[in-house]
Amino acid sequence: MEMKKRISLELRNRTPAEVAELVVDNCRSSDGEIEGLTDEFKELEFLSMVNVGLTSLAMLPSLPKLRKLELSDNNISGSLETLSEKCPNLTYLNLSGNKIKELSTVEALQNLKNLKSLDLFNCEITTLEEYRESIFELLPQITYLDGFDAEDNEAPDSEADDDDDGEDGEEGAGPVGEYDDDEEDDDEEGSEGGEVGLSYLMKDEIQDEEDDDDYVEEEEEEEGEEVAGVQGEKRKRDAEDEGEDDDEDDD
Repeated sequence: MEMKKRISLELRNRTPAEVAELVVDNCRSSDGEIEGLTDEFKELEFLSMVNVGLTSLAMLPSLPKLRKLELSDNNISGSLETLSEKCPNLTYLNLSGNKIKELSTVEALQNLKNLKSLDLFNCEITTLEEYRESIFELLPQITYLDGFDAEDNEAPDSEADDDDDGEDGEEGAGPVGEYDDDEEDDDEEGSEGGEVGLSYLMKDEIQDEEDDDDYVEEEEEEEGEEVAGVQGEKRKRDAEDEGEDDDEDDD
């Protein structure tokens, strides 16, 4: 599909001024130039033109609010000075997989004062000796080159223009994880404690039942003794009464 037609479809009944994000990956530029993108896209903040056959950025319109630009897997070899003229607020630029060979080509990005992240992965320039050191020296405003900073620390998952938020998020994640581990330990200890407590309770109940049985047996024995005593006394009285009756008969 041609780029101009693809852009028209991506509008989806919106005017260009209402579009903040535009993705036209894998469409085709008929002559290697940007087609169908105009100055009317003044609110555009994110633009992705991956693998569209671009060889030049000369036809790039003025996009004053553009912050992130994806241009990977094209045939761009120069004309990068257009970016600082048309997209002065760019913070993230992906040029990986293009035909950029010389440091002098990248030098044109020096005027992008807000640029924080630059990707030149799979470009021939990456084979130059001391490539990374040279780029960081040439573009002191950038923080990340090919996803890593000058100290080889990997960029956060969030966009380069949200670096601070990403770092804060990572720092915030640590204590939460530690807190979860503590909770698990507490749960394990609590469950063990619960089992021990339950065992004690069961033992106490068993002991109480045994004590109750002993108490009942003692009561039954005492009642038996009392009954036996009463019966004994009754037999004794009956015997005495019979003796008295015999004496009376003898008389």
